[in-house]
Amino acid sequence: MNSTRKAYGEFLSEYGNNENVVVLDADLAGATKTDMFMKKFPIRHIDVGIAEQDLVGTACGLALSGKIVFASTFAMFMAGRAYDQIRNTAAYSHVNVNLCATHAGVMVGEDGPTHQCIEDIALMNVIPTMKVLAPADDVSTKKILELCTKEDGPKYIRLGRSDVEDVYNSDSKFEIGGSNVFGNGIDGTIYTYGSTLQIALKAKEMLKANGIDVRVVDLYSIKPVDRSVIIKCAKETEKLVSMEDHSIIGGIGSIVSNVLCEEYPKKLEKIGINDTFGKSGNWKDVYKYFGLTEDNIISKF
Repeated sequence: MNSTRKAYGEFLSEYGNNENVVVLDADLAGATKTDMFMKKFPIRHIDVGIAEQDLVGTACGLALSGKIVFASTFAMFMAGRAYDQIRNTAAYSHVNVNLCATHAGVMVGEDGPTHQCIEDIALMNVIPTMKVLAPADDVSTKKILELCTKEDGPKYIRLGRSDVEDVYNSDSKFEIGGSNVFGNGIDGTIYTYGSTLQIALKAKEMLKANGIDVRVVDLYSIKPVDRSVIIKCAKETEKLVSMEDHSIIGGIGSIVSNVLCEEYPKKLEKIGINDTFGKSGNWKDVYKYFGLTEDNIISKF
């Protein structure tokens, strides 16, 4: 059991043996776990201070010089404060930079609405050439980050604060533009990603005990999204549900809806944050408040 932000730190501390790797942070190395890299490779760790625009601009400059660059801060600060630099410097110039945003969603918990970023996927998804990825556990985080080191252009990797249960193993496969499907039930499909994948899988088992067989789709590659799997599952299963720790406006529910509207119109029930800000509290209580629970998924079937 591990948080995806800690998995990120562990990945950096190993991958940092490559002397071309540079890591940047904005005064949050302990929280984003880039301090693991900093302790091993202090010369190649740059703390720009509380200056997120500078974080992205400096990261892009280093990337253009040929470095393999990872830049980190909280999702709220990365997607919010540095949006202009991400759009106009990283994406418009098609810079090969990895923007690793931790503490995404209401899983941030006690830090409250100002720090609970529930808009970042919508913001990043609309930027031309940007790739958006959201791993669900320790294994998927490290495998997806490794993919990012081989993928050209800007990438936004969404990471969480709290520990999550392991879903994947060393044999699990990932690709940019891919997805992973759990089960082949025909009663329904649950589209999800990141921290809510574990919830969806538990709901799947609970539904199965009641004679309802569904499949769960981990859309870890949010952009480009796996359109073929979205359509295939819509055609093969009766009910469709999406769940995410993000606003339902512009999140994976909206993305799946767009694909369905264009290729196979079908009703989708969306579970997520519904046009409101987050709440401060223990993250499990906050999840319950917003209906990010197994019981809420089961109620849709």
